[in-house]
Amino acid sequence: MNDAPVGHPIHKLLQQRHSPYAFDPDRAVSADDLAALFEAARWTMSSYNAQPWRYVVGVKQRSQPLWEQIHSVLVEGNQPWAANAPVLALGVAEHQFEHNGKPNKAALHDLGAASAYLSLEATSRGLCVHQMIGIDPEKARGVFSLAGSLEPVTALAIGYPGKPHHVGEEYAKRDQRPRERKSISEIIIIGDI
Repeated sequence: MNDAPVGHPIHKLLQQRHSPYAFDPDRAVSADDLAALFEAARWTMSSYNAQPWRYVVGVKQRSQPLWEQIHSVLVEGNQPWAANAPVLALGVAEHQFEHNGKPNKAALHDLGAASAYLSLEATSRGLCVHQMIGIDPEKARGVFSLAGSLEPVTALAIGYPGKPHHVGEEYAKRDQRPRERKSISEIIIIGDI
C-alpha cells in the first residue's frame, strides 16, 4: 500500500487508509469481515447516543440484485470504477431523534464518523473503502423506499485493492497520484498546536 507521507507520527492504520478506484474484482469480502466493518460502525460515538447512521448493503456474490440497485444510484462518473467493488453500501442519515422527535443536527457528522470507523476496521483487515458523495439521492429514495427523515447521503465501495488494469486509465492515474493533504496550519484556523 501507498502509506500517507505524514508530517507527524500517527497510528499506522490511519497512515495506510486510502480510497482507491481500483478494486480486485476476483476477491470477495467474507461475511465475517463485512460484519466486523459494520460492528465497528455500530460502536461509533454519536450525539445523544442516537446512532443516526443506516446502511443499505449489497454484496455482489450473495445479493447481486441489491448490489445492482445500489450501483444504479451512483452518479455516472462513479459507476465504471465502482463496478469492480464486491460490496457497495449506501450511507443513510436519520435526521430525527427517536427520544424526542426533534431534528438531529449532528446526523450527517455522526454518519461520517460511523463510516470512518468502518473504514479503519476495513484497513486493519487489508480492505479498502472508497466513500463517495456522488449518488442520486432522489433515485435512492425511490429505489429503496426511504421516506420521512431518512436521507441517502453517501455510497461506499468496499473490497480489496486492485491493480491499475482493473480500472480505466483515467481512474488508474488517479490511484497513482501522490497522496497529499493540506498542512496542519491550513486546517487549524484559530488556535495553536
